[in-house]
Amino acid sequence: MKSIVWFREMPTRIGQTWSRLRSRNDKALIAFLMAGDPNLRATVDIVVALAGAGVDIVELGIPFSEPIADGPVIQRSGERALRQGAFLPAILQTVREIRRSSEVPLILFSYLNPVLKYGFERFADDAVSSGADGALITDLSVEEAAPFVEEMRRKGLDTVFLAAPTSTDERLKRVAELSTGFVYAISRTGVTGTRDELSSSVAPLVRRLRACTTLPIAAGFGISRPEHLRELSPLVDGVIVGSAFVRCLEEHAENPAPYVAEFARSLRKGFSEPRP
Repeated sequence: MKSIVWFREMPTRIGQTWSRLRSRNDKALIAFLMAGDPNLRATVDIVVALAGAGVDIVELGIPFSEPIADGPVIQRSGERALRQGAFLPAILQTVREIRRSSEVPLILFSYLNPVLKYGFERFADDAVSSGADGALITDLSVEEAAPFVEEMRRKGLDTVFLAAPTSTDERLKRVAELSTGFVYAISRTGVTGTRDELSSSVAPLVRRLRACTTLPIAAGFGISRPEHLRELSPLVDGVIVGSAFVRCLEEHAENPAPYVAEFARSLRKGFSEPRP
């Protein structure tokens, strides 16, 4: 596998966010939501509300008909979004709408199929012109990622890859090499979904990642409570909350923005609460 050289003139919004957080010894709260659920207009309002409630980075999910890594909550969200016409061109237009009101970093979170069909070069071009900051392709293996990463890097966009507890050290090194912005540490094996307790596998994984990268590390999968943030705060640079946000949105579909914002504020308190 060939190495990829990246020339960048200035940090992305994602890099700038990590710099600000480090300067005040703070951690990142990263929220995932499915673009188009309950509709694309609401997605704009939700993202703006989350940014105002202390969310540092937003992952915008691109719905896909075969979401093999998603638990039932996110699967239902993707189905609702597809019924609303939340396909990639419409989602990129939604990013443009968000940029009229917010500079919060936005990561396009997708399975490979929609992006491959759209075309890597076109995807990178349209992502940067819309105001997106990067992408995470959940089922793109590091062994096959070079063409996609090269297109993204030409446009100065960040690429985020997943590191799992089951990954070999060699694979973690490749994840670190291909990632910019941060590395996504999967806290447990299996599909997405809220959990009562954190997995014991996250700390060993983070230690292994620290040995091969200086990038920020954010942990996701199964994180849903302020106490989870409190427990993870000494280990990682940020946490990613997905299913819990999507469930909140599902429960308040008529007017979700204020409810997800309040949930974000309650989660963020976990970073500042003292450990028992």
